[in-house]
Amino acid sequence: MVNVFDPAQALSPQGVVAKHLPNFESRDQQVKMAQAVELALDKGLKLAVEAGTGVGKSFAYLLPAINAAIATKSKVLISTYTITLQEQLINKDIPLLAEALSCHFTASLAKGRSNYICLRRLDFAIRKQQGLFEASTDELFHIQQWSGQTKDGSLSDLDFVPSAGVWDAVKSEHGNCKGRKCPNQNKCFYWKARRRLESSEIIIANHALMFSDLALKEEGASILPEYRYVIIDEGHNLEHVAEDHFGINITSGQIKFLLDGLYNPRTHKGFLVYRKANELIDLVADIHIASRDFFKKINDWYEGATAQTAGRCYRNFIEDSITEPLTVLKGKLSQLSKSCSDEDEKFEIIRFMDRCAAFITGIRDFINQPREDFVYWVEAESSRRKIITLRAASVNIGPEIKRSLFDAYESVVLTSATLSTDNSEKGGFDFFAGRVGLTDYSVVKLGSPFDYQKQVTVYIEKQLPDPKDPQFITLAAESVKKYVKKTGGRAFVLFTSYSMLEKVADDLREWLAGEQIELLQQGSGFDRSALLRKFKQGGAVLFGTDSFWQGVDVPGDALSNVIIVKLPFAVPNQPLLAGKLDQLRKEGRNPFSDYQLPCAIIKFKQGFGRLIRTKTDSGIVVILDSRIVNSRYGSKFLAAIPKCKVEIV
Repeated sequence: MVNVFDPAQALSPQGVVAKHLPNFESRDQQVKMAQAVELALDKGLKLAVEAGTGVGKSFAYLLPAINAAIATKSKVLISTYTITLQEQLINKDIPLLAEALSCHFTASLAKGRSNYICLRRLDFAIRKQQGLFEASTDELFHIQQWSGQTKDGSLSDLDFVPSAGVWDAVKSEHGNCKGRKCPNQNKCFYWKARRRLESSEIIIANHALMFSDLALKEEGASILPEYRYVIIDEGHNLEHVAEDHFGINITSGQIKFLLDGLYNPRTHKGFLVYRKANELIDLVADIHIASRDFFKKINDWYEGATAQTAGRCYRNFIEDSITEPLTVLKGKLSQLSKSCSDEDEKFEIIRFMDRCAAFITGIRDFINQPREDFVYWVEAESSRRKIITLRAASVNIGPEIKRSLFDAYESVVLTSATLSTDNSEKGGFDFFAGRVGLTDYSVVKLGSPFDYQKQVTVYIEKQLPDPKDPQFITLAAESVKKYVKKTGGRAFVLFTSYSMLEKVADDLREWLAGEQIELLQQGSGFDRSALLRKFKQGGAVLFGTDSFWQGVDVPGDALSNVIIVKLPFAVPNQPLLAGKLDQLRKEGRNPFSDYQLPCAIIKFKQGFGRLIRTKTDSGIVVILDSRIVNSRYGSKFLAAIPKCKVEIV
């Protein structure tokens, strides 16, 4: 590959990035990463890069990606886990590089098809709206008005959040598209976006969309244009996204949503009302009852078995009383479609048939459990409208990822701040690689350019009892008080379970109010983004669980204290984890040292990484789990984070 420009030179103190970005500091780690990514793309290598906070990973892979795309006249797919990073790449980093570089390239953000309005379906929904929707028809007219003004045509550009039923009736869908025969083909927002992707050198997508595209490409279809290179940021999330994608996830709410779309017995609205299909209306009303009975039996089973199995179920654990009625419905819908003279109507009916078929296949697979390498389990919400979920996933998704991704593309780069399980130069990648099916790969491990010895002090509460001790929560709450007072709030308190979070919050709510420190509590009615916005205003303490351990960026003084209440070991009776541990035992391996410990170390690194986001940040990390110094494995956690001052309390 002949370089269009030198990525490493571009990141040097005299390079084009420094000339276009005020206060840019050239970092050796960033240059080394850019060189490694450039080599991987040029030589067709698989590369895993762990780059500590502050390295500037995005520039380090974007520059080689742009160079490779232009030099080889090929496309590069860059996949991220979070929307935040996607927006940073497409709105900030790429425009800056486009301005700095003398060569021309284009980049586009890829969204799933269901994010776009379908003008043909919108017209059809307007025509039949009176009998179809429970929601106000004002929504449809608002969307119709917006569709004539929007340039993007996607849900994120709409100035209100439409009800699920309304958007479901007007969104673009693969199986409900006339393609070139559509009268709106030239105006179609989805196909405009697809043409932009076709003409772009860089495509930004998320992991879920990437896996959808990889699966379709194996079947000879696609969502995205052909690309030659793949770069995966936030790579530590790859395994669980793949588990979701290649598994089963069917809810009682999804079945109800399908049936309500045909006929809702409570509101007497739905597609079949418009069609005056009375025989089918009666059938759907009966299937509503059959579905409620089916999921009630599953819930009854769950309530009786959850204490022993945590919801894990086995083949034919319950009688299948729903797929036969759905099969009858599918057949009746097929007959109805053949009598339709309106082609738009026929498309809608076929869409309902396809959804019935997907549910029939998924539920039968869930009950019959044909795959020995899968774990099947039930989840049940405790809300008033109890949602029952049927879940299944592979105990080892690595072979699926290997086949669809690593075997299909010569060059794949994976990066994250947390891929390895120790702090050695090249060690610790084996666990991550084994879980995602990565073989025959190169590694680069780059520390952070930040001075953690000066910026961070770690406090470890050695005298606190083991977290299993009944006294732990009460004593941990007192320690939280001490350290929150030390920093005047400005603290993340990270928990591994919501029940422990609630107990500590209840213990400290009154005290925090007395100290005039605002308590922001995950699960208290505000979403993650709203909690972060309030926290960044300063002086608050935020109690968070899983989603606050990673992907949260609070630079500056607003966050000066991260308290890790308990080492983040996953609950071993969670069905999928239990299945993975069983599989390791069958293979003669040690489940704790080969899976639970490395998973916990990676998550611990993510939590630790919330504190220091810039070279001027400083603060404390507090660890209330005394196992980190009192157990034989505790030292592995401390060995995995950057060297910093540690005080044993």
